[in-house]
Amino acid sequence: MTRTAAVVPAAGRGERLGPGAPKALRQIGGVPMLVHAVRALAAARSVDVVVVAAPPDDVAAVEALLADHDVPAEVSVVPGGATRQDSVRRAVQSLSEDVDVVLVHDAARPLAPVELVDAVAAAVRAGADAVVPVLPVADTVKQVAADRVVATLDRSVLRAVQTPQGFRRAVLAHAHALADGLDSTDDAGLVEAIGTGVATIAGSSEAFKVTRPIDLLLAEALLAHRRGSGVR
Repeated sequence: MTRTAAVVPAAGRGERLGPGAPKALRQIGGVPMLVHAVRALAAARSVDVVVVAAPPDDVAAVEALLADHDVPAEVSVVPGGATRQDSVRRAVQSLSEDVDVVLVHDAARPLAPVELVDAVAAAVRAGADAVVPVLPVADTVKQVAADRVVATLDRSVLRAVQTPQGFRRAVLAHAHALADGLDSTDDAGLVEAIGTGVATIAGSSEAFKVTRPIDLLLAEALLAHRRGSGVR
């Protein structure tokens, strides 16, 4: 039998949220974002194991944090690296050989719906080498150089990419091995760089990324709505 693992790179600080705790440990509804993200992954029917890449000096603290919360799945914590790519690579290398599908999810997307997690995993199981959830771009997007607009892009062909992103393990490991040192903001970019196609599925507005203080307010409001509706 083969298994699906979810990897959460959480070794960064997330300075755009301002001073204080690392972004993954900022609280929403009294619970750290990392815990929300791990719970969503663990609750997915398709996920067998969750691996968190934590700051190297905080592995024991993150293990204790997750142990204090109800996470219904096998969870392990490994030391992360200096970059997001390093953290993902280390987490993937720690997986047992029976894992053949890997989901990579940002801790900064703490409220991604469980249904989205399962949909990404299902797309890989159906034959995709790599798959990302996407949303249409609502704003007009302009290309700018030296503070001047040089082009207006056709937003009908643009999509905002979310996580979790799903991969066949062999493809993801190969991409990380060949693209070492390549500056990419997500793992799908590494897969694209080695010439492998990336499929898309419909994303979710609830899987937004918490980057700025105002995003924390939106996350608090969404969590309060869910709790009021008995979702979780």
